[in-house]
Amino acid sequence: MSVFDDVQIAIAAIKEKYSGIPQIGVVLGSGLGAFADCVENATVIPYNEIPSFPSSGVVGHAGQLLLGTVAGVEVAVMSGRVHYYEGHSMEKVTFPIRVLAGLGIKQLFITNAAGAVNESFKPGDFMVITDHINLTGDNPLRGPNDERLGARFPDMSTAYQSALQEVWKNAASQVGCKLQSGVYVGLSGPSYETPAEIRMLRTLGVDAVGMSTVAEVIVAAHSGIEVAGLSVITNYAAGILEQPLSHEEVTATGREARPALCALLEKAIGELK
Repeated sequence: MSVFDDVQIAIAAIKEKYSGIPQIGVVLGSGLGAFADCVENATVIPYNEIPSFPSSGVVGHAGQLLLGTVAGVEVAVMSGRVHYYEGHSMEKVTFPIRVLAGLGIKQLFITNAAGAVNESFKPGDFMVITDHINLTGDNPLRGPNDERLGARFPDMSTAYQSALQEVWKNAASQVGCKLQSGVYVGLSGPSYETPAEIRMLRTLGVDAVGMSTVAEVIVAAHSGIEVAGLSVITNYAAGILEQPLSHEEVTATGREARPALCALLEKAIGELK
């Protein structure tokens, strides 16, 4: 059975429980799941109840799809994601984005927890993603292409839509939230980077580093979806401070950023009415 067929089966299972057509998809990164509480009249579907949908085993990822409204806009919110480092294929990592596309979303608001490579950033900052570098060593479009899902060679030059970056900025000004902006790099993980690797990434023009997002954005572009990306800076990358990195620090900073993130996302979604 093809990925296209699996996507149709997953969509059919979702539509048995939710009849709406979401306009915007939202992916919530590590420790950022509190935004799910902002979804009104939510239909909550655990990932394990959706055929072929992968479930995360990482702390800070709830593993639920919520369908409802935010600021009067129909949304599909992924509370948690799976990662390449968990042993999943790129096809499996990006399968949920295929399903969101099939449900009808036109824009994707994608968030992640990231480490600061840019030394002017600090934990708790938000960074609008202007572009990304894929250093995972893989690509979710590798292999035969199914034209029903997208073109063989999708353009990535405007993967992060400038108009949607302005939506982030407008929303931030309304809620009184300062935004950084910069380039995100996705690595395979799960080990954190070495100080030498961070120095290399800084030389390449990277501002924030993480272990997700890039594959999902590639598939979103393949599917014709506009993307607005946001990193929550949860820690300094290796070598900036003389202390070890930990996932506990990432999730703790993510929790502290929840109120501001929820306000920012809600206002940004409302901007697209």
